[in-house]
This record gives sequence, C-alpha cells and structure tokens, in this order.
Amino acid sequence: MQKVGLIVYPDFQSLGLAVTTVFEYANILSGEQIYDLSLVSELGGPVKSSQGFSVETSTFVRRKFDTLIVTGDNETAKPSEGLKVYLRSSSRHARRICAICTGAFILAEAGLLDGRRATTHWHFARAFQRTYPNVQMEEDRIFIIDGHIWTSAGMSAGVDLALALVEKDLGPQMARDIARKLVVTHRRAGGQSQYSALLELDAKTDRVQNALTYAKEHLTAELSVEELAEAANLSPRQFSRIFREETGQSPAKAVERLRVEAARTMMETGRHPIDKIARETGFGDRERMRRAFLRAFGQPPQSIQRTALPSVLA
Repeated sequence: MQKVGLIVYPDFQSLGLAVTTVFEYANILSGEQIYDLSLVSELGGPVKSSQGFSVETSTFVRRKFDTLIVTGDNETAKPSEGLKVYLRSSSRHARRICAICTGAFILAEAGLLDGRRATTHWHFARAFQRTYPNVQMEEDRIFIIDGHIWTSAGMSAGVDLALALVEKDLGPQMARDIARKLVVTHRRAGGQSQYSALLELDAKTDRVQNALTYAKEHLTAELSVEELAEAANLSPRQFSRIFREETGQSPAKAVERLRVEAARTMMETGRHPIDKIARETGFGDRERMRRAFLRAFGQPPQSIQRTALPSVLA
C-alpha cells in the first residue's frame, strides 16, 4: 500500500482537494486499497481554506510518505519554516514530491526546484521566474516531471497530474478508467499547452463565436472570410468589421492561431510526422506551418515537437 500525503496550510485553495478523488477511484476500481491517503498539515487539526471553511488534518511531523502533494493557494504565501524543513527532509526518502498550481512556490522556497524544470499557473509564472531564477520555469505546460519532483499548472491541472501518477503506478488503462468515472474527457499530456485560442479570442456575440467554432471544426477547409461570414449569418463586410471589433484581429489571423493550436496539440498528444500535421490542421504544407509557428512561438514546429516528445512517450 502506497501512502500519499496531501499537504494543506492556512488559506489553501480547496480545488486542490480534487486530486484525492483520483486516488479514491484507483482503490475502488482495483478492488483493493492501493493508496492510503492522508490530509496533513504542520500542526494538525482544522485548517481553514481560502473560502472560509476548514478541513480536519493530522500533523505531518515524523511521518513518511511514498508520494507527497503540496496544494496551492491564491496569493503565493510564504511557507512556514517547519514546512520547508519537512519538505527538505522528505525529499531524501519520498519517491515523489508534487506541487499543484502555486504549490510550486513552496517547493522553490524549500530549495527543491533549484536547477530543475517546473511549471505553475500561467498568471504567476513570470513572478516565479523573477523570484526563483535558478528554476527553469516552463509556464505553458500542464505538468512537468523532473526526477522525483512533479509540478502542475492551475488547480484543475492537479487532476491531470494525479492521473499521471496513477498511470505510472497502475498503467494507462486504469488512468483512462478513472478519467471516465470523473467525466474527464481525457488526461491531458504534461507538455500540453495551458492556453486556448478560443478563450483568448474572447468573442462577445454568438455569431462570432459560431464562426470560430465552425473554423475549429473545419480547419482543413479554406476558411475564407465569405465562408466564416456565412457561418455567422452575416455579410462578409459586416463579419470582418464585427470580428475585428470583438477579437482585436482579422479573421485570417484568428484562423492561423486556431491552426497553430491544433497542430501543437497533435504534437503534444501523439507522434505524428510534420507533413501529416500540416495537412490535417489546414496549413497544407510544412513551410506555411513553419512560418506560422515562428510568428506564434518564435521557434519552428520541430523544436516544439522535440520539447513535447518526452511527455508523449511518458
């Protein structure tokens, strides 16, 4: 039986508790208690969340765990000295030490991330880089594994991290079964982007949103202004004007962003040849896709694919 400890502290973000359900269902579906889960804190007893309610914990003092998970908070508060000492000590014997979202700040404060790759919520990534220059922050990742240290992006990405932990222990089929039970469409690969072009384009009206959704579902089509305007039930001239007013860019630029995002997802979730990715995402040829990647990321598709490959193979 593997002992898993989830560390909370005053004003923790309660969404981090969702990771416990992944381990719960691993036990249920396997028909045995593979994971012994404990909610722990420095002093034990009730610990108040950022929402105001408290959870009951036991103290982590003198306890050893196979896997330790540090949850995050809303303010990147500094950890207590006792928590830092405990994490340093645990790093010498725990098989895995993990951080959800801004929990990465706590691991960094304890010195566990020096010289390592890590991720955190995109909103705090730049501040993290400034505060901890010895850590290689990769802000556009769902989760990152560096040795025995695991870090994830925003709170919901903790579920992806927990599914990956279970997959390492019990295999991909168990992780898929748990994801289905939790009504999670799929476990996002660690290298997958935190961002969504549809969200960032931020359409204000249903007509423009319908056009964007149509474009995402028909990337191999030409996707001319006329075609998108028809999907929006507007004239091409009206559509171009309203689209730019709502998104701040032209339809052609938005379509390129959707194609780049789709191409990057293919790289992050499978081992596909560059030519196939270019065809299936509507670029047509690899040179056109290369130019789009340089505009979007400052690097060619091959570089993105090499970065994503370890997560695809994990």
